[in-house]
Amino acid sequence: MSLLVIGSLALDTIETPFGKKEYTLGGSATFVSTSASYFTNKLSIVGIVGYDFPLEEIEFLKSRNIDTSGLEISNEHKTFHWHGKYHTDMNNRDSLKTELNAFAHFNPVLSDYHRNSEIVCLGNVDPVIQLKIINQLESPKLVMADTMNFWIEGKPDDVFKMLKKVNIIVVNDSEARLLTNENNLIKAGKAILNLGPKVAIIKKGEHGAVLISKDTIFTVPAFPLEEVFDPTGAGDSFAGGFIGWISKSNNFDANNLKKAVIWGTVMASLSVQGFSLEGIRNINQNIIENRYNNLLQIMDYN
Repeated sequence: MSLLVIGSLALDTIETPFGKKEYTLGGSATFVSTSASYFTNKLSIVGIVGYDFPLEEIEFLKSRNIDTSGLEISNEHKTFHWHGKYHTDMNNRDSLKTELNAFAHFNPVLSDYHRNSEIVCLGNVDPVIQLKIINQLESPKLVMADTMNFWIEGKPDDVFKMLKKVNIIVVNDSEARLLTNENNLIKAGKAILNLGPKVAIIKKGEHGAVLISKDTIFTVPAFPLEEVFDPTGAGDSFAGGFIGWISKSNNFDANNLKKAVIWGTVMASLSVQGFSLEGIRNINQNIIENRYNNLLQIMDYN
């Protein structure tokens, strides 16, 4: 099934206890699409970069069979730049600099081809942009969206409008609590369903993820790792693995959604093992499948 990914493409500066990388490839659309590309080759991205965006990185996306015809290149502005520094526990970080640059002018108009996408993943961008994309779609079979505290606090009305129009929402634990004013994550997930989505996926970082629908509660542990180098793209890599599997399998039933959560967890675990995109830039397919099987063994209590 055709998959459309909308989100940011960035040049990040990242500091962790393991080192520092400057102006390295980042952004929600980058991680989601790269992760999903291991499952499907009917994949397109829509986004904007600046005149300083490395052409070799566009070629990299194309090498992953990602259609970049919806990628706008600004001749006037630089690429979105984020600079973050992680604390020793890797669970907390400080945003030292956020420069929207070209991304501040992102105003996507979909081509006829992209309007007819069957599955759509709306990365973490302004909910006004998410709504604009949704309103341009013809008849998607599934729309999944991400959001964050910044939008929930800054544009709550638009976030709630967006939630009414998507099938699946992916948020982390703090975002789920902020959306619903529920501290318990199961209650929060069920409250999110009352806002519009049929499925809520709550990411819990090193504690895994939980999928909640009307009839299902399914939890997956994080894959145990001795070293985490950079968690920046973990959530978006999770989303890419999840939606990539759905696109590949063309199956929306409850059991397949559970499998998709496991695949998402696998891709997130690979992402954090390298700086920036390096953890998932070029992975042998056998490594992905072996980790999936290892995670299944970890989850097997028989």
